[in-house]
Amino acid sequence: MKFMWSKLAFCCVFIFVSALTQAQTIIVQDKFSKKPIPQATIQELETNRGAITNDRGEAELVGFSENGILLVRHPSYRPRKVKFAKLKELGYVINLTEEVFTMDDVVVAANKWEQNKIEIPQQIVDFSREKIALAEPATAADILSSSGEVFVQKSQLGGGSPMIRGFAANSVLIVIDGVRMNNAIYRSGNLQNVITLDPNNLQGAEVVFGPGSVVYGSDALGGVMDFHTVNPTFSNTGLGIKAGGFTRYASAANAVTGNFNFEVNQTNFASYTSLTYSNFNDLRTGNRRTDKFPDFGKRFEYVETLNGVDRVVQNENVNRQVGSGYNQTNFLQKFRWKLGSFSDLSYGLHYSTSSDIPRYDRLIERRNGELRNAEWYYGPQEWQMHNIQSRFFYPTKLFDQLKITGAIQLIEESRNDRRLNSTTLRNRVEQVDVFSLNLDFEKAFGFRGELYYGIELVQNLVSSSAKTIDIVDGTEGLTSTRYPEDSEFGNKAIYVSTKNHINDKLIWNLGFRYTITGLRADFIDRGFFVLPFSEINNTNSSLNGSLGLVYLPNDKLKLNTVVSTGFRAPNVDDTGKIFDSEPGAVVVPNPDIKPETSNNWEYGITYKPNTYLELGLTNYYTFLRDALVRRPFTLNGESQIIYDGLLSDVFAEVNVGEAFIWGFSLALKAKLNKWLSFRTIYNYIEGEDTIENLPIRHVSPSFGQASLIYIADKLTSSFSINYQGGIAFEDLAPSEQNKTHLYTTDGA
Repeated sequence: MKFMWSKLAFCCVFIFVSALTQAQTIIVQDKFSKKPIPQATIQELETNRGAITNDRGEAELVGFSENGILLVRHPSYRPRKVKFAKLKELGYVINLTEEVFTMDDVVVAANKWEQNKIEIPQQIVDFSREKIALAEPATAADILSSSGEVFVQKSQLGGGSPMIRGFAANSVLIVIDGVRMNNAIYRSGNLQNVITLDPNNLQGAEVVFGPGSVVYGSDALGGVMDFHTVNPTFSNTGLGIKAGGFTRYASAANAVTGNFNFEVNQTNFASYTSLTYSNFNDLRTGNRRTDKFPDFGKRFEYVETLNGVDRVVQNENVNRQVGSGYNQTNFLQKFRWKLGSFSDLSYGLHYSTSSDIPRYDRLIERRNGELRNAEWYYGPQEWQMHNIQSRFFYPTKLFDQLKITGAIQLIEESRNDRRLNSTTLRNRVEQVDVFSLNLDFEKAFGFRGELYYGIELVQNLVSSSAKTIDIVDGTEGLTSTRYPEDSEFGNKAIYVSTKNHINDKLIWNLGFRYTITGLRADFIDRGFFVLPFSEINNTNSSLNGSLGLVYLPNDKLKLNTVVSTGFRAPNVDDTGKIFDSEPGAVVVPNPDIKPETSNNWEYGITYKPNTYLELGLTNYYTFLRDALVRRPFTLNGESQIIYDGLLSDVFAEVNVGEAFIWGFSLALKAKLNKWLSFRTIYNYIEGEDTIENLPIRHVSPSFGQASLIYIADKLTSSFSINYQGGIAFEDLAPSEQNKTHLYTTDGA
């Protein structure tokens, strides 16, 4: 492994370092503001010669022909052709004009490369560093919910499971610095993995709604959450040093967060270091409740354990969720080297760990009127990523820009539970090692066309162990593992997509991706249950495509539509897990499941009659085939088995056939005066399977947000209200109706 990474790093350096000879320096700038334009590409047509501007808008033209024609491009500006011979006449300054349509023009990473947002046919919400700072998020999940466009579910304070267009958990994809975080044990139930990311280290983030399988592959059924950590910059004036930090207090959980960051900037080297510690005490709920449900959410009693003896204690403050607090530590170290005028190399170390995270919804479960569990918590959630990325900006026949991203992720998580008055603690531990390699290319063609293509290789190695621990004498015993003891899951993929301006008014996007996934899981008979198989091998392939159109009839109106397909290959969690999902129910392996696929269609209308008002509508419809849902099952012909000493109904993940999801979002932005603006967003969604007409689990209630934003000089302030509708109890998904302790008799 060390040899492989050393060889990869050597190849990157060898490819990217180039010797510079005689050069002509030019400046690319905005035509009207005269501000320099960084990252503008300059290519001599019909040759391999090219350059890219630096942070000052400067570029050195090496070996260009005096008779050549230069094509200058940037995502936010109109391309321009300039004869090399005319540069002296222009004072070696090239002015670019912004695109005619400038409504909310920002650059995003929907195709893994920066683009003008207006050119993208999908619905997108973006978060700048300023937006993130203003939201004061405690976790990365809070960033998403602050938009009013992503619904976030929390079963416990240390939670945060994004729901996007009726999909969640392993059906939405998390990407950090170009590396997919979703691994082989991402489950279909709600996930808290997004909180391992430190919101204080983010340079920006985007959410691309709808299937993102063409560019990102499996799991991107509902959308893609793309996070970008701070990238240290090079200095133009020699050594620079910056340091910063903050502390935050939040009253609802008596939470305290502290951060310290340190940045070093040199001409050819830059470094960024950040350390964050957050301590969350028990969460305090609101005191106001409806007359119909005056006790809903109150914590009347909890369990204390002394010398191995459990004691039920009356809670002095029923609004305090005793047993919900935790703490978390995040560390980020990034190094960046400039290898030449057209290339750089960066290394990032991401590390996150936590204390035990109580599973609060399990701590309030009752059986026969008494609390069921004395303890139920996730062990420290550890995530470590080593990320090496090389970038090359010099235009060639094959590409104008190239990124090579290699990463190793080391994940460990555990589940620990103990019944009330039992001395036996059950401990299950999962370790996942993920190795990934991505090659992403970008190439301009014609006057206003872009080609994006790439290769992805990912391999997951999963090990699962389990034991029991006597809390009195410390003796250990055996118990069933959550997953097969050793498993592998991986994929190989190639993708290509293109964007082309047919004219100033019409832009089309087209893309395809072919993916092969493979899974192997070995089951060892430990005597806890008998399976009708000892091994599962599952290989699948998928071809996905998307076609999008953006029509800009004038500078006030944008019309967009996209048709796309998505897929999610069953992973180790879908195929091989064994666990009790709730009292009296056990989920068992199913070797016969196949990928779920989707067809999606959406359209959007954005209207901006003037600089003071903007209106937006997005409407989407998703048709899901072979949807994976939890349904009654049989094991060795039996619909019930004894599991953990309890007679339990047997369930499994199965392909139920077909399901549909549809919804819409409405947005309004209004500038009320020079300093004050108003923004509101409303989201509605519904969905059910078409076989049994049952609701889909992750379809959220209607929700939205309304905000007032005040901006004057250096001060920015906002006031926001988040709201949501309800779901009647009979309209909840069957798996949710079994969790009566989480809902009222009216539902959600």
